[in-house]
Amino acid sequence: MIFSSKLLNDAVQEFSKLPGIGKKTALRMVLHLLKTEVGQVEAFTEAVITMRKEIKFCSKCHNISDELVCAICAQPTRNKQQICVVENIRDVIAIENTGQYNGLYHVLGGIISPLDGIGPEQLQIESLRERIIHDRAEELIMALSPNMEGDTTIYYLVKLFKDLPVRITTIARGISFGGELEYADETTLARSIARRLPVENYVQVGG
Repeated sequence: MIFSSKLLNDAVQEFSKLPGIGKKTALRMVLHLLKTEVGQVEAFTEAVITMRKEIKFCSKCHNISDELVCAICAQPTRNKQQICVVENIRDVIAIENTGQYNGLYHVLGGIISPLDGIGPEQLQIESLRERIIHDRAEELIMALSPNMEGDTTIYYLVKLFKDLPVRITTIARGISFGGELEYADETTLARSIARRLPVENYVQVGG
């Protein structure tokens, strides 16, 4: 694309760096901002800058938070003996939107993927083990995307925690293999959580 304004070009280039945003979509966004009152644009940019500078990660579950402990972990009505293990923050949002889960979460920050150079040491696994012991968790719900990497991670965690007195379950296969958890519709995701299975029915773990 060729623009008559370097300022316009620079803005389009920055917007197009966002995931899923091509040059044409970026141009539409920038032109929309040009038609918007300056005060609204300033409020928009200030909100983004403030979010980036001040947002925190929960010291317990690693979810995004405004405080040291996130609003979910701080809720006294949550079932603290139930921990739903997810890959990323988007999965927490997806499950929360179903309105069908009242336990806590643990964000791993990824899943085991040797091809991408991601091993267990890059994930929030040790802190999960500490939570299981300290909080006396009764159930771990493995809510990882149903793909090879997700299955590998579940297999690893089951073997790692086999010495702990915690029941490990996994969400039912309402989501097709190879799919991403965050893109599942709320009804399917809620049903998958409600119909979760003992992990032994899902993966075979050796001694």
